[in-house]
Amino acid sequence: MALALLFALISWQVAVDGPLLGVDTGVRGAVHDLRRTLLSVPLNHLGVALSDLGGGIPAVPVLLGCAGAAARLERQAGRRRWWLPLPTAAVAAVLIPLLVVPAKAYFARPGPYGLPLAADQWGWYPSGHTATSAIAYGSAALLLARSFGRRVTRRLIAGTAVLCLGVGAGLVWSDYHWFLDVVASWCLAGLLLQALTVVLRRFGSH
Repeated sequence: MALALLFALISWQVAVDGPLLGVDTGVRGAVHDLRRTLLSVPLNHLGVALSDLGGGIPAVPVLLGCAGAAARLERQAGRRRWWLPLPTAAVAAVLIPLLVVPAKAYFARPGPYGLPLAADQWGWYPSGHTATSAIAYGSAALLLARSFGRRVTRRLIAGTAVLCLGVGAGLVWSDYHWFLDVVASWCLAGLLLQALTVVLRRFGSH
């Protein structure tokens, strides 16, 4: 519920150009000041590299590969619905553009540089790279976690969370997205991953 409310609040503020968007300009200014202070080329390259991890490649191939590995592990463990990770991953991969692209087109939010959108651009809100990374890597982690013990599962989930946070941070650091673009996509991904968790518990428990 909290994720849905936060996503609705940010979306409303983006739609009406509300005062909450001052957070974006504040965060952007602080990041620019920090970049000028550090003048770190390796850190700037790291930001770009982390941002790239949110692209459809490599995120979707990683999701599909992990789904195949999860299905194999579940088959070896004798689960009746061992094949469930495969269609689950396919649905998650398809939902990414279905959720993000219409929202981008509807809100048509300009990016941090303030340039008007071109005719072939959808807009920056919500962040597609953030949503892609969180949904793809998060789904992959949930599918694999079913075949491991609690300790490995905790590490897998924690590592995935750090990776997804890194992608979002890289996007903001590199000035590719507003901060709230990223936060909104995390909310959207969190809602989808919660639904995925419910589905896996209900239909994949045997």
